[in-house]
Amino acid sequence: MSETEHTPAIHDIGGIQRFHCTPVERDEEPPDAFGKRVDALRQLLAKKGFMTVDELRRGIESIPEAEYFELTYYERWLRSITTLMLEKGVVLPEDLA
Repeated sequence: MSETEHTPAIHDIGGIQRFHCTPVERDEEPPDAFGKRVDALRQLLAKKGFMTVDELRRGIESIPEAEYFELTYYERWLRSITTLMLEKGVVLPEDLA
């Protein structure tokens, strides 16, 4: 790999040895409209006591590796939020159809 190539940092897939000691990704651009909506949803759910940042992180870390790499940053957040709300019975599977 040349010095100009960038290997994405993987800090959400905890404990996988091959991802240790990689540089942290730097967000150079602000979130797009989708990212802002997902973050607003996260903030609202946290404020209302439906979820914590630790639960969000657990959900992100539980995404299977192959799926993880197919999702964008905020898609991972949304997957985690959705899983948490289903686990807690806040929404039902049919609510998501």
